[in-house]
Amino acid sequence: MLVGYAIFLISAGVLGYEILLMRLLSVIQWYHFAYMIISLALLGFGASGTFIALAQRWLIPRFHLSFMINAVLFGFTTVGSFIIAQEIPFNPLEILWDRGQLLYLLVLYLLLSVPFFCAATCIGLTFARFKDQINRIYRFDLLGAGTGALAIILILFAFPPATCLELLGTLGFFAAGLVSLNQALPRSRGIAVALFSCGLILPFTWPDVWLTPRISDYKGVSLALRVPDAEVLGQHSSPLGLLTVVRSSNIPFRHAPGLSLNYFSEPPPQLGIFTDGDSLSPITRYDGKREPLAYLDYLSSALPYHLLEKPKVLVLGAGGGTDVLMALYHQAKNIDAVELNPHIIDLIERVHAEFAGNLYQREDVKVHAAEARGFVAGSSERYDLIQISLLDSFSASASGGYALNETYLYTLEALKEYLHHLQPGGLLAITRWLKMPPRDGLKLFATAVTALEKSGIDNPGQQLVLIRSWKTTTLLVKNGRFTEEEIRAVGMFCEARSFDVAYYPGIRAMEANRYNVLEKPYLYEGATALIGENRNDFLKRYKFYITPATDDRPYFFHFFKWGTLPEIFSLKGKGGLPLLEWTYPILIVTFLLAVVTSFVLILLPLWTLRRNGSSRRNRSRIAFYFLSLGLAFLFIEIAFIQKFILFLSHPLYAVAVVLCAFLVFAGLGSGYSSQWTHRSQKFGQKKEGITIVLIVIGIAAIAFSYMILLPPLFHRWMPLPDVLKIPISIVLIAPLAFCMGMPFPLGLSRVAAAMPGFIPWAWGVNGCASVLSAILATMLAIHFGFTVVIGIALILYFSAALALWRPLGVTT
Repeated sequence: MLVGYAIFLISAGVLGYEILLMRLLSVIQWYHFAYMIISLALLGFGASGTFIALAQRWLIPRFHLSFMINAVLFGFTTVGSFIIAQEIPFNPLEILWDRGQLLYLLVLYLLLSVPFFCAATCIGLTFARFKDQINRIYRFDLLGAGTGALAIILILFAFPPATCLELLGTLGFFAAGLVSLNQALPRSRGIAVALFSCGLILPFTWPDVWLTPRISDYKGVSLALRVPDAEVLGQHSSPLGLLTVVRSSNIPFRHAPGLSLNYFSEPPPQLGIFTDGDSLSPITRYDGKREPLAYLDYLSSALPYHLLEKPKVLVLGAGGGTDVLMALYHQAKNIDAVELNPHIIDLIERVHAEFAGNLYQREDVKVHAAEARGFVAGSSERYDLIQISLLDSFSASASGGYALNETYLYTLEALKEYLHHLQPGGLLAITRWLKMPPRDGLKLFATAVTALEKSGIDNPGQQLVLIRSWKTTTLLVKNGRFTEEEIRAVGMFCEARSFDVAYYPGIRAMEANRYNVLEKPYLYEGATALIGENRNDFLKRYKFYITPATDDRPYFFHFFKWGTLPEIFSLKGKGGLPLLEWTYPILIVTFLLAVVTSFVLILLPLWTLRRNGSSRRNRSRIAFYFLSLGLAFLFIEIAFIQKFILFLSHPLYAVAVVLCAFLVFAGLGSGYSSQWTHRSQKFGQKKEGITIVLIVIGIAAIAFSYMILLPPLFHRWMPLPDVLKIPISIVLIAPLAFCMGMPFPLGLSRVAAAMPGFIPWAWGVNGCASVLSAILATMLAIHFGFTVVIGIALILYFSAALALWRPLGVTT
């Protein structure tokens, strides 16, 4: 069946396009806006259902022509819509006060939805045309999607995003060519050859300058390149990010966040490494001499070295090597440096090795390409100092740009893991940007207090120290109580550098807020409240959300509270809007827009199909069934991606492995469901309803058991190498995904048998639900955690099964 292979190509193309757009828009703008724009663009799936439902009398008799037109349009618009979108002057930083940006956002949404609309029309038409082969078509659809999700990540390692976009464009032409060959017409082969030729030529005719991502003028790399004589020394693209190395000859980089104003010399020249145009990590010129590195002793993050002597150090997030140089300056005995992106390591080890003084080739420095949590969990070493410093940019962090980003570095479980890997008397040091009123510093402090309490410490305040410079805060957590001598050393360190002590055991109010004077000693008041008896009351009253993040709710950068919104907007025009963690409110607006649009897309075909003789109750049951499935499938998929990030120790591996495994095994489950369909049809539609209920019980049993068993299994198997963990992950996902692939084709087969005119509409409802689920799952996880998201998904599955428990009728 050539049409099935065409569906495979279209599905692979549209999933690859979705992931590639995420990568491209993360470079051009910021990750959270890429996520929201694509969530809206996916409404093209819902629009396709409406389109087919309205025009099926014309489209289905001309199936081959309709399919080929939409497939070719998919091939063109994958590239064309992105090129036009780059011309839209959309700036998310202005969206709260410039209403014109909402119009630009709408135009972006419409442009980027076109390829999804074309691909979904191809798939929906095939469902409507081949009603007796729904299970097989759905299998091709999911297998293609799974293959596309994995393939695009592998291709991104070999080619830049612009080339990948062109490659995806070829799939539309190839799919159209296969459908042409499926026709028994004399000219079919000639048309197919022409389409295959176009697929090999046309997508690659776009000028490179049109496809090159245009990074926002407000990102760090754009600002750095405005300096006279600044130049790009090199770029490297991968799924982990676009790395840009910048040199500024006239005004060299001097990246030393929060450097004491008491330091009067210049730091050595630096090269800037920008990831996705932001998140600067410098490579510092190093000639092996200690003296030029003296500036590092005037950063707040140098505090732990004044309490330890020649420590064994673990640096998490080594980047360009600043923290490694700091450890060398303070004569650390051994240094383990962990960096997620191996290409950053390559820049220091090979490309700029001479400039960096062969830093990562030293005998006392051992570099590991790994994710921080995974490395710590898999290590049997214990350290005198574990250090984590400023892994994000100040501008994006201060504006709330990371509010929707998941991070497992700063969760409650993470801090407990770090403390477990400290020697007696060892220190955990975490440095964050200082934002006013304080957010990061107090949330970390609250997390450390809770982590110590859950580790059996009765008086956690005795093991904590918090200081601040004019731009950073540094939190120390000790494996043991701070001594009087260490507390005096903290005071001397801060006094010599004009840093402020926010908390240490026994601190007095008069000792806080002495040098970098604030209106109030916010950090001191917050820290003392968080170790006091009224902690919960303080957490409720505080203007920002600073309750500790957990592995189940890993949104450390989510600080937004609705109660603060009226106060912030009352300061509009007075500098108040920068206080707003604006990405979360925009997520809500995006969700509401998606709800309204989806509502229209569902109601329209209902209105046009009201006279087909079907009962209103049957229409409601079908709508509820496919809406519930769309929500539930994505809820579980998104939740398990998050859970497997910890096990696979790499976000990229988790997305690739989990998404591919879910779609491929769901596709196999869809193919197997045809046997259930044939068996149950012998006993009538009621037997089919029982079949769906049994499958849902299987989904619930597997998912519930995983919620209990996966955490201890992951902790036990974390030290295993990736070559073992990846197949283990696939084996774990397979039975759940296999079962999850059955309800959709079984339900659609029932609709095809009783009410075939509703197939396109059911497809559209399911597509709209999938869009809503991506946004809704994030909102629910932020407030309640991913365990609750999975629980809601299981309720939706059972509700869907009950909706089609009884046979569908055709009379009112």
